[in-house]
Amino acid sequence: MSRITILFLMLCLSLSMQAQQLPPVFGLKYDGKSFNDNRARSYLTPLRIVWKYDGNGKLMRNPEGLLEKGNNGQSELTDKQVCIMHSTENEYPSILLDFGQEIQGGLQIVTSAAGQPAKIRVRFGESVSEAMSTAGSQGATNDHAMRDFTMELPWLGVAEAGNSGFRFVRIDLLEPNVTLSLKEINAIFTYRDIPYLGSFRSNDERLNRIWLTGAYTVHLNMQEYIWDGIKRDRLVWLGDLHPEVMTVNTVFGYNEVIPKSLDLARDITPIPGWMNGMCSYSLWWIIIHRDWYKYQGNRSYLKEQQAYLTELLQLLFTKVDASGREKLDGGGRFLDWPSSPNTKGIDAGLQALMVLAFQAGAEMCAVLGDTPLAQKCTATADRMKTQVPDHNQLKQAAALLALADMLPAQKADEEVISVGGAKDFSTFYGYYMLQAQAKAGNYQTAIDNISAFWGGMLDMGATTFWEDFNLDWLENAAGIDELVPEGKKDIHADFGAYCYKNLRHSLCHGWASGPTVWLSEHVLGVQVIEPGCKVLKIEPHLGNLEWVEGTFPTPQGVVSIKHKKGADGKVKTEVKAPKGVKIVR
Repeated sequence: MSRITILFLMLCLSLSMQAQQLPPVFGLKYDGKSFNDNRARSYLTPLRIVWKYDGNGKLMRNPEGLLEKGNNGQSELTDKQVCIMHSTENEYPSILLDFGQEIQGGLQIVTSAAGQPAKIRVRFGESVSEAMSTAGSQGATNDHAMRDFTMELPWLGVAEAGNSGFRFVRIDLLEPNVTLSLKEINAIFTYRDIPYLGSFRSNDERLNRIWLTGAYTVHLNMQEYIWDGIKRDRLVWLGDLHPEVMTVNTVFGYNEVIPKSLDLARDITPIPGWMNGMCSYSLWWIIIHRDWYKYQGNRSYLKEQQAYLTELLQLLFTKVDASGREKLDGGGRFLDWPSSPNTKGIDAGLQALMVLAFQAGAEMCAVLGDTPLAQKCTATADRMKTQVPDHNQLKQAAALLALADMLPAQKADEEVISVGGAKDFSTFYGYYMLQAQAKAGNYQTAIDNISAFWGGMLDMGATTFWEDFNLDWLENAAGIDELVPEGKKDIHADFGAYCYKNLRHSLCHGWASGPTVWLSEHVLGVQVIEPGCKVLKIEPHLGNLEWVEGTFPTPQGVVSIKHKKGADGKVKTEVKAPKGVKIVR
């Protein structure tokens, strides 16, 4: 074999290994397929001991040593600062740790030389109550991710286990007459190591926390695909995805997880199937693609959707009767869970959602050069707008009708959305309620609703926003970060409905991130006028805020914005934009 041939083969092998990111020696004998994981891992020490059972000190020594930073997960022969757990014939020690923040990941346990191999039980919890529960009771489950399981630990070694969403971990020693020497217990935080390009700060620290909590909630769900929840609903749900996509646009800018997830939903749902088995979620797929294109301006990617988009729109035309009424059949008629009992309101919401989907379809077809299809979408939307069903006092439906220009926004707000303040808001559709209030010009009430509703979760110890929430839950309730005192309600275990009853309820759900987008769009005042953020309109609405500042990511770079209210009530604005971004006021 010639030297040139050998060099060529070595080059081919090198390129192959680069594609798979495998060591060359491994690739020489590996005939299977590999995929790359684009996530980072960090190891976190616990911040506090919430509870322990130590038999009055007889079963456990130096538990506080677990709060100290170890030697990066390395076992050592020394036994300094180790925690010793010892079981007897009848008593077994337990400890509950708090890592301070909800994370996605697992657990690393490092043992030292003082003990022996041992079997333990591990319980993850998004709340203290969940970590203290047993799978199968009070709604606690191992659905989607294992959060209650047993594992064996080595002597003088390291064991890793778990893949769930959690903040709290309880560990129980299971076997009698065993000594377990714990050098470290670290949470394995698995996440995309990406910068927060967008930001929001104001003189209201509560709003600042809400903005950042919404951003962090979505960040946790940006795993290999974008999920709805990191404990439960670790799936690509298309309707739920819209607020998450808007949060990614607002905080992180372009990220591969969005097109990867949208393409997955498309590829596993051939027409005439409905995405996730729900007709409304196929409508959301259309709306999401319009908004992703609007913010990112990638026409080539939009072009890749044209065949499926065309086929889906043609299917939707058959679901509208001659008068303009939607006739969606097959797949659940779903807006969000809290609206489920109000079937009349759901009918109104779906009518408006179809109008919004056809409007989005018309915009994309025009960009793609399919003028006849764009015109048909517009004509169908206009025909549907002549039929305005009764919202039946459902805030979700009233919001969609207002956004679709089927009901005056001010009327929808005054008569439905603002009634009772944030009462009957929902974590998912609350975003659209806020958008309708903005359209009605009622910015201060929307800010107040954000503070009351999403801030109410923070008051209960939340570090991420929940699958569902109701202001009524706050009465006499204990926070998620404490053992529930006698006479108090357990805000995690005592509430929830539908598929998320009690402890099955997810406390990290990306669809709840709407305020992050809303505050950047309407208070910081960033509105995208041309695709790819080539033209931005800056129109702040500070309400009773004194100042606000922040940043906004665009494909051309980050825009910096500052607003300050003067003594005369007028707002002075400073904007710094990268080349290629035009700012209008």
